[in-house]
Amino acid sequence: MLNKLIEIGFKKVGKWSLENGQPELTIFSEASSANILYSFVVDGVPKYIGKTTQPLKKRMYGYRKPSLSQSTNIRNNENLKRALCKGLNVELYVLPDHGLLHFGCFHLNLAAGLEDSIVSTLSPEWNVVGR
Repeated sequence: MLNKLIEIGFKKVGKWSLENGQPELTIFSEASSANILYSFVVDGVPKYIGKTTQPLKKRMYGYRKPSLSQSTNIRNNENLKRALCKGLNVELYVLPDHGLLHFGCFHLNLAAGLEDSIVSTLSPEWNVVGR
């Protein structure tokens, strides 16, 4: 499944680890990119696909320190902790949208256009939409 993401341009930009029992993320690149599609990849298997219009670093903060009202963030924070506690390799892959796609004079948001199809096709374990 990961190869399908890499084939369309996903690249590894970060690695999750545990610090004091909490997920921490080191981002190598694309931290300030927005309109981005991202995937949590555990031991080479995409487990979650998401999109954000926020800068990637800000969006990932929500998974590190979820607030009480953020059910997706809370659920994935627990998923990340479980995987990391088992010693699994957890990486962050992204497909950035650098504003190059247009339909006439309108920008086409790549993340918004692809997320549903990728989730439907790959059915990542941590995505609950459609389950």
